[in-house]
Amino acid sequence: MSHPAPHPIGLADEITRQLQLLAEHVAVLPPDQATQVIAHILNPDAGLFDRVIGLVSVSSTFAKVQAERGVLPAEVWLALGRAANDLDAVGGDLDEHRDTLRRFGTQPATGAAKPPAPAPLVVRRSR
Repeated sequence: MSHPAPHPIGLADEITRQLQLLAEHVAVLPPDQATQVIAHILNPDAGLFDRVIGLVSVSSTFAKVQAERGVLPAEVWLALGRAANDLDAVGGDLDEHRDTLRRFGTQPATGAAKPPAPAPLVVRRSR
């Protein structure tokens, strides 16, 4: 196991800043590039989402120990446990789309590609 970061609060702040920056980029990227970035974020083997699930799970384990010692209220541990379970369930839902995410995550970005036909859920009615 690697050694803890010398400034974990600073690390958390920097990661938070980077996540905000990533979200801002995804919001304005061309669709093909945004799809690639999202596929990398949701990569079921080693993506950002998987790492967030791991972080919340580790936090829940820590909170359990601290709750057992009387340092944290049990409700904190229970809330973190629920969050870890909920995130893991979302990851399970995304597993159904593992092949699609891998395919989009490895395709080279092409700005000139013809967009796919809209899915019925996103077709808008004309008035």
